[in-house]
Amino acid sequence: MEFQRQLEEARELAEARLRTFFSGGGLEEAMRYSLLAGGKRIRPILTMKFCEAAGGTLEEALDFGCGVEMLHTYSLIHDDLPCMDNDDLRRGMPTSHKKFGECVAILAGDALQAAAFRTVLSAEGTWRHGGKTALAAKILAEAAGETGMCGGQYWDSLGGGRSRTEESLTEINGKKTGALLRAACMMGVCASMGRREVDGSCMDAARDYAANLGLAFQIRDDILDAVSTAEELGKPVGSDAANRKATYVTLLGVEACEARVLDYTARAKQALDSGRWAGDTAFLMELADSLAVRRS
Repeated sequence: MEFQRQLEEARELAEARLRTFFSGGGLEEAMRYSLLAGGKRIRPILTMKFCEAAGGTLEEALDFGCGVEMLHTYSLIHDDLPCMDNDDLRRGMPTSHKKFGECVAILAGDALQAAAFRTVLSAEGTWRHGGKTALAAKILAEAAGETGMCGGQYWDSLGGGRSRTEESLTEINGKKTGALLRAACMMGVCASMGRREVDGSCMDAARDYAANLGLAFQIRDDILDAVSTAEELGKPVGSDAANRKATYVTLLGVEACEARVLDYTARAKQALDSGRWAGDTAFLMELADSLAVRRS
């Protein structure tokens, strides 16, 4: 019950702040449509909760978390495009290009990426230790670019019909899915560092937690794409198989994938123990467990 209360508190805080962006028409309407289309808000929640674990407050990391969510939303808009996964549904609603057309969808994604960095660099507050907004933006840029999410998506896009090893899938997904989760967690620690002294071990622990959480998250996604329904997920299922895309499920089977999810989840929780935290990490432990058994 306490975990659910904290989860909802952080989620509602992120939702309320995200609703304050992009109130105009035209392109802003398309940006807002995808940004406010729902979702678990895992990334801003992680940002805020890592700030809290490092001794800060949820509010101190709120704009950093919203920046990560904007960048995540841009990636989903582009991922759904006809040239990528060509999906018609996202979170139970028509995808951006289905509602607004392909050109507007591309522009909405581009604009959300720019807005993500503006939001991070404009984060308000009393920054006692200078340069933390710039550091957070650097972390986000590295997670988004050719060494992170875009690089992972590039290698993933070349996979149609190709065989993959578990090692190559892990390398791709560590960038495609894991990079932005790592940024969310590390930026949370960064937000706390801007106002107080934080042990350097916390940044390392945040990175390692997110690396393992990201792999567990992706493998769980692969499982759900194989065994779930469109109604449960709010998006098409079976697209990986239809696109002849190598996944953990096609490589290992569902049972072995379930074991991998639990293993990476355990590693994520162990990583937290390596940090010298000023606050509590119990929520982050429970969050990892809850994501391991999610149904959507």
